[in-house]
Amino acid sequence: MLRISTSQIFRQGVGSILEQQSRVSESSLQLATGKRILNPSDDPTGAVQTVELNTAIGSIEQYQKNIVLAEGRLEFEETQLQQVGDVLLRVRELAIQGNNGSLTDEDRGFIATELHQRLDELVDYANARYANGEYVFAGYQSQTQPFAADGAGGFNYSGDQGQRLLQVSDTRQIAIADSGFELFMDIPNGNGTFTTQDNPANTGSGVIDPGSVTDPSLWVADTYTIAFLAPDSYEVRDSGGTLLASNANYVSGEAISFAGVQTNISGTPAAGDSFTLSTSTSQDMFSTLQNLITALETPSTGANSGARLNNSINSFLIDLGQSVEKVFNIRATVGARLHALDSQTDINEGTVLSLKQTLSSVEDLDYAEAISRLQLQLVGLEAAQQSYVKVQGLSLFDFLR
Repeated sequence: MLRISTSQIFRQGVGSILEQQSRVSESSLQLATGKRILNPSDDPTGAVQTVELNTAIGSIEQYQKNIVLAEGRLEFEETQLQQVGDVLLRVRELAIQGNNGSLTDEDRGFIATELHQRLDELVDYANARYANGEYVFAGYQSQTQPFAADGAGGFNYSGDQGQRLLQVSDTRQIAIADSGFELFMDIPNGNGTFTTQDNPANTGSGVIDPGSVTDPSLWVADTYTIAFLAPDSYEVRDSGGTLLASNANYVSGEAISFAGVQTNISGTPAAGDSFTLSTSTSQDMFSTLQNLITALETPSTGANSGARLNNSINSFLIDLGQSVEKVFNIRATVGARLHALDSQTDINEGTVLSLKQTLSSVEDLDYAEAISRLQLQLVGLEAAQQSYVKVQGLSLFDFLR
């Protein structure tokens, strides 16, 4: 005969009530949070998927924060580049203004005074800093001021050539700054292939233009000298003394061609005057500006002073053109990076939306099903409670009173 003790009945009744209360509590919590999976045991596979999806979403959200930082850095750099470009364009105006034979030494001195201010302004932009104190154009050495005068008319660069990057997706990094060495220091002089220069000892009025490359296959990097044998004839030799043109007839403004390049000289050179074509080298932006200041501050004396000034300013203008082109090129790359960040933002937002939709399908609660289940569980709990009330009155002691 099966015997059921009173204590066993009580335990079963209480256990049934507690079990029903636990189910009601779990369903209520699901409804409160809107989540189907409250513990890994609820759905082990779904729980793993939820962790993976949340990790992926967190990574992309960090990429979005990186993009905001990168955009701020690049927009600030673009502003500095615009200001540098404005300074260079103003310097060009002053150079053209100074290349006027009717000006006196005093007039050119006034122009040089403004140019000193423009040079200081240019250095300030080169040493620009973000709001957090880091230098924009110092490469990886962001805590070190990149540019400083050397005391001898030149400037030293204390940064490096590094380019800081930020991760904006799992597979993509974007440069958020440019090295000051590339922007301000590593600029080819002349036309980028060669540079022309007059001999300071010239006594005639010859003025040489920057020249151009006509056949790159014939150009050999060297120093070439155009020497005038008389006002109407010249010869051309390379650095080894090899004669490339002998007793050539000189006509003011007419092309002088050799070694795949050409230039022209205008005016009236004197016998013994000479001009050189040398391979382009790197020249910093500050020295380019300082060369113009020096030319304008040099007193105009002698019959060839006008030609010397013209040659200096012509040389400066071609060097300045290289600086302006470098600034515009880097501004173009900054603009391209900003556009890329805009595109990456859209890509990241689309990916996050897709991941969140997938995450929702895995962990979000079906409210209709959960409410129906809760109602059923509440009915079960009420039944268990009522049953317990009935059962607890079945004790034999109640019949022995």
